[in-house]
Amino acid sequence: MRAELPPAPRFPMVRSMEAKRRTSFTYPLSPGQREALAEELADGNYRAVQVPHASHAAERPDCRIVLYESGKCVVQGAGAQDWVTFVLEPRILGAASLGYENTLDPSRVQPHMGIDESGKGDYLGPMVIAAAYVDERLAAEFARLNVRDSKRITSDRAALTLARDLRRLLHGRHVVVTIGPRAYNRLYAKMGSVNKMLAWGHARAIEDLLDLVPDCPRALSDQFGPERQIRQALLRNGRDIRLEQRPKAESDPAVAAASILARGAFLDALHALGERFGVTAPKGASPAVEAAAADLVGRHGPAALVDAAKCHFQTTDRVLAAAGHSRADLGELGRAVSKVKSGEWRGRRAPTKKEPA
Repeated sequence: MRAELPPAPRFPMVRSMEAKRRTSFTYPLSPGQREALAEELADGNYRAVQVPHASHAAERPDCRIVLYESGKCVVQGAGAQDWVTFVLEPRILGAASLGYENTLDPSRVQPHMGIDESGKGDYLGPMVIAAAYVDERLAAEFARLNVRDSKRITSDRAALTLARDLRRLLHGRHVVVTIGPRAYNRLYAKMGSVNKMLAWGHARAIEDLLDLVPDCPRALSDQFGPERQIRQALLRNGRDIRLEQRPKAESDPAVAAASILARGAFLDALHALGERFGVTAPKGASPAVEAAAADLVGRHGPAALVDAAKCHFQTTDRVLAAAGHSRADLGELGRAVSKVKSGEWRGRRAPTKKEPA
C-alpha cells in the first residue's frame, strides 16, 4: 500500500532557519589554518579568555572561539553561525559551504532513504540497523531538529531525545531492525563475517522501508563492504532500488537520521538487557564492559553470554577463563570466534528474512 504523505511545501529560507537555530560548530584545522586563526583572534575585535587545553581562545559579544591544542576549533554562542559564515569560512577555511549543502548537492533533499547501524563494536547488546526516509520537506524539519551524525552527539540522553523526536516526525517513514544477541550469535555462526551480517541487515531495513514508502528510488549507506552483498540479500521489493555506498555518508540527512534512530534503539535495548539480567550494561568493549560481563556470568552462568553478548569477540574468552569456564560451556552458538580459517564458512546457508527475532 502506497504511503500517503502530505504535500511538500518548499523551504527557500532554510539558510535563515539554520542561522536562528545553530549555536555550536566544530572544525578540525590544518597547521596553516590554525596560524591564520591565531592571527585573526589577536586583533582588537576579540577579548582573550583562558580555556583549559586551548592554544588560543577569545570572545566576541555574541560567541566564543576556542582553538584547542589538538587543532580542533569550537565556535559557540548566539552569533556562532554568522561568525563561521563571514569570518571562519572566507578568512580561515577558504571555502563557503555552511547553509549551502543542499544547493551544492541537491540529492541530499531529493527523495531517498539512508541506512546506518549501531552496536557493531559493542560487546554487550544487539546490533541495530535503521533506515530513514527523507524528502525536501523532511530535510527542512531535520535541519530544525539539528539532525547530524550520531557520533557528533556526545550525550546519550540527547541522542535518545532526538531519536524520540525523529520517530514522531518520521511516523511510517522509518524502520529499525534489531538483531538481538542470540540471533546475532546464530547469524555469525552461519556467516562468519560481520560485514555479511551488516549487508543482510541493511537489505532487511531497505525491504521493510519500501513496504512503507514503495516509491522511494534510492538507498544510501556508509561504505562497509561490497555493494553486491546488499544486492544479493535483497528480496523482490528491493531489486529495483538504486543502491549507493560512500565514505562518511553520515553527512547525508537521511543517513544521519538513521544513525540517530539506530543509536537510540541500541541504547534502549542495552538498558533493557541490564534490567533483564540485573547488571550494569555499559557500551563499548572496555575493561568496564568486561567486568560487567564477568558479573553476568557470576550471576547467571556462562550460557547467559549467548543472550547478552556478541560471543565471537575475544572478550568472551577472557571473561570465561577468569571464571573457570571455556567456550564449550556456551553451546553451539557461542563457539564461533572472530578469527576463522580460510573457507571455514564457505557454503553455509544464508538466513531467510524472518530468522532474527
